[in-house]
Amino acid sequence: MNIRPHYRTVVLSDIHLGTSHSKVNQVSDFLSAVDCDRLILNGDIIDGWSLQKSGVRKWKAEHTRFFKILMKMMENWGTEIVYVRGNHDDFLESLIPLQFANLTLVKDYVLESNGKHYFVTHGDVFDKVTSGMKWLAKLGDIGYTLLLEMNSLYNKYRIRRGKPYYSLSQAIKQKVKQAVNYISDFETVLVDFARNRKCDGVICGHIHHPENRMIDGIHYLNSGDWVETMSALTEDKEGNWNVVYYTEMVKQKEMEEKKSVLSIIPVAS
Repeated sequence: MNIRPHYRTVVLSDIHLGTSHSKVNQVSDFLSAVDCDRLILNGDIIDGWSLQKSGVRKWKAEHTRFFKILMKMMENWGTEIVYVRGNHDDFLESLIPLQFANLTLVKDYVLESNGKHYFVTHGDVFDKVTSGMKWLAKLGDIGYTLLLEMNSLYNKYRIRRGKPYYSLSQAIKQKVKQAVNYISDFETVLVDFARNRKCDGVICGHIHHPENRMIDGIHYLNSGDWVETMSALTEDKEGNWNVVYYTEMVKQKEMEEKKSVLSIIPVAS
């Protein structure tokens, strides 16, 4: 019998509902398989930029299913949901702050946990390109979308040859000096801000790069994304944080099911 994991907090970001690259079915399956007291949706959940260009035709039934799961979590399990707006869902800005039942819509948030304080932000306001040059950010978004299209075609070729998924954009982020420096600068700015706010840590998204590490005495956490990495942050009841990956959860479940089947197969005498 599989026991559903229960977390004090789950953090998701960068789902980009309304784009063809959003792994909405996977994130919905993830939420359907776990329980949590608090769910933080840390920005870019809905991709308003994409919907503005294409209209509602990119809004699918699976996107609606995602929100039905959120409502079920609030109604049946009393889950508190905190929605922090990002840059792609900045159309929500006019509604902030908003409190409705178990749902809170905010620009940023301070999470108190086990005597520690975490500053929660999507992170776009700390990105000079996103905050200061929106036209350049949208141009970069077009480039990233094209890269994802190339990545999709490349991985179809790899699958036909029996090879595993390979992320071109993640490889670029890890190997290209400018991308590495961008991530490092982004982390440094956020860590300095959290320190100035007298916080013990910072929780963000935005750059699609999951992370859980200490930087100069500040706990830096990034929830990744549901376009490529399919990652989330989880906090257990003792206040321990982890980055979890959907693909690893699926593999673990398959292994457990295989062991369960093998355990009931009688051994020939």
